[in-house]
Amino acid sequence: MRVAIISDTHMDGGRRRLPDRCVELIEQSDLVLHAGDIMSIEALAEIEAIGTPLRAITGNMDGWELRDRLPGELELELEGTRVAMLHDAGPAAGRLARMRKRFPKADAVVFGHSHLPLHECDGGFQIFNPGSPTERRKAPRHSMGRATIEGGSIEFEIVTLS
Repeated sequence: MRVAIISDTHMDGGRRRLPDRCVELIEQSDLVLHAGDIMSIEALAEIEAIGTPLRAITGNMDGWELRDRLPGELELELEGTRVAMLHDAGPAAGRLARMRKRFPKADAVVFGHSHLPLHECDGGFQIFNPGSPTERRKAPRHSMGRATIEGGSIEFEIVTLS
């Protein structure tokens, strides 16, 4: 299974759009995960219109329309791998241990909020932040993530977008 992972798209009122390479990678995937800060129902519909099944959560910048439609966090079983998703995983210090404690059944936690891509592992448990394809802030480049799930294991990759 191929999974495209995005977060922090902040696509409100047509100000931003997903880069072509991001859309292309979503189209090539079996599932897309969005870790929050979509910003509007219209932006959600734009991502859904790509056609790849979408699982999304809300972030701190998402309004009530999105909060009524999407959960604040979730856990998914994907081909024998348990993936949890939340928007803000808190401060960097102790993050991996905190996420392991918060989601004890998960093999991996996908999160966003900082706009900084990150992948950390410890004893088979992983945390992953894809960065942002549209608003890099302090990150050196726009980015997204990809994951390959096979045989009950998951491998993450950070993809830099031009």
